[in-house]
Amino acid sequence: MAIKIGKQISEFEVVASTQSDPDLEKMNTATILPDTEGLPANVVQMHEKVERPETLVGSTYKIKTPLSDHALYVTINDIVLNPQTPYEKRRPFEIFINSKNMDHFQWIVALTRIISAVFRKGGDVTFLVEELRSVFDPQGGYFKRGGKYTPSLVAEIGDAIDSHMRMIGMIRDDGLDEHQQKLVDQKRREFEDRTATAAESDVPDFPPEARLCLKCQTKAAVLLDGCMTCLNCGDSKCG
Repeated sequence: MAIKIGKQISEFEVVASTQSDPDLEKMNTATILPDTEGLPANVVQMHEKVERPETLVGSTYKIKTPLSDHALYVTINDIVLNPQTPYEKRRPFEIFINSKNMDHFQWIVALTRIISAVFRKGGDVTFLVEELRSVFDPQGGYFKRGGKYTPSLVAEIGDAIDSHMRMIGMIRDDGLDEHQQKLVDQKRREFEDRTATAAESDVPDFPPEARLCLKCQTKAAVLLDGCMTCLNCGDSKCG
């Protein structure tokens, strides 16, 4: 409805509208970005421009191998993103490796800098574990306590990173399903019943005649019912 003004306008002021502005509401509403795991846009994700805080939380892992008289100490520091919010999470930010043995100082420093750069890049950095574990020493690997074969010292560092990522929740182990676990338990009981001649304190984790399992890289494969079966992961050549 038009209103006719018969007098001269001497002054005026702008009155804010009481109706909501759809564009303003859209700006104030947290949007969901397509490549951020369905998180709101104001949630901080790990990327290379995240500044290092003054204090970081971390863990140190000791690696003792037969390849050296001195142990290696792997320290992984984490940054806490979105603290005190429902989206709080720890992500690895940097890694340091120290040892009294200085024979491999140059490549260790280079390795830590490259891994730290990958950590700060963000995204899925769990691929580092498999990449490091696939490095083989041309002079041969060794068996760790428990019978697990380690192909190189670099692979041992990969194991330390794997343990840390599992601790902070980046890697989740689904484990064996119910049927597989029952099969492994059954095979283990059958073997223990057949070889229950030694004292319990003298029985190792796995029998000394066990062979290396190609699936879990553990010296735990034994012959059961004419078929090589792993007592650690349940893998069997007979299916």
